[in-house]
Amino acid sequence: MDIKKVAKDTAKVLTSYLTYQAVRTVTAQLRETNPPLAIWLSGFSSTGKIQDGEAYLQELFQENKELAFRVMTVREHLAEEVAEYLPEMLRSGIQKDNMEHRRRYLEKITQLEIADPSLDPEQRTD
Repeated sequence: MDIKKVAKDTAKVLTSYLTYQAVRTVTAQLRETNPPLAIWLSGFSSTGKIQDGEAYLQELFQENKELAFRVMTVREHLAEEVAEYLPEMLRSGIQKDNMEHRRRYLEKITQLEIADPSLDPEQRTD
């Protein structure tokens, strides 16, 4: 397993997600200050381009460079804020979720064994 590649791919996904969150934030702000521009940004963002944050920003720069700079500024701020909490939240979240999956699996296999009549001691005629 190439840990560096995994980290790089994870960072790319996180960057795209933070771009998405930044667009949501900017759109919400624009709804208050410039509703027509908010509608335009929502329409521009709804075409699926936002799945790749960097490609989205390149296209947004071609259409409206002021909005592109605004989204980048908000994204950078979100990254700074999230980076502080992310490592511990990620570790503890995965540990908690894994434990829950294991617990459900253990309950499932335990219930299957009890539900099997051949394993019920009251019905055995040994």
